Amino acid sequence: MAAPQNTNVAETFSALTKSDTQITALASSHYGKAASADRVNAAKAGLEKNGFKVHVVNTRDDAFVALKNLIPAGASINNAHSTTLEEIGFITYIKGETPWKNVHGTILHEKDPAKQAELRRTLGSTVDYYLTSVAAVTETGHLAHGDLSGSNVIVVVGSNKIVKDEQEAWKRQQEFALPLESARVRIAYGLPASSITHYEVIRSASPFNANRIQVLLVNESLGY
Repeated sequence: MAAPQNTNVAETFSALTKSDTQITALASSHYGKAASADRVNAAKAGLEKNGFKVHVVNTRDDAFVALKNLIPAGASINNAHSTTLEEIGFITYIKGETPWKNVHGTILHEKDPAKQAELRRTLGSTVDYYLTSVAAVTETGHLAHGDLSGSNVIVVVGSNKIVKDEQEAWKRQQEFALPLESARVRIAYGLPASSITHYEVIRSASPFNANRIQVLLVNESLGY
């Protein structure tokens, strides 16, 4: 099946840099452009050297199909907010009928704040597969910034997020991803800005479960 359309286009990189004057200058940033094949290959090699399982696809449509195939039928899934997952059509898809148990929908259906928080802590953190993206992937094979739990994690990331090293990963997070996320929360939540309260770098896969974190690298610019 063809990938569903993103129903949240107002919060994409292209739309935000046009609609929010605070981040207009970021429209031409190299952090918003797809990486070269050499950099993708370097990041793939670095990730694999550190024990991560890596899949490389060419387009967002390919990413949608690949992600579907990575999750076995009957598995429970949850997801962080991810513009990348929205852009490949996956968030639209999992709002409908799927082969999986989408606990994210169950959590959001609970309107009592205290009960919803408890569901996020319990049900949301014990799923079979947690879907997310990251702010940066280094050529040395490190993942920078992400909502990663103890579940099996699938990270879907556009090649625009490939950087040289951890120092540049932090620079990209502060100077590019954070301003764009701030623009998104102004639309989504009516707040003046976002902030970084949790930042982590994952340098290698678990020696006890090498397949816990899989990386789906897409040869396109996706998310921020």
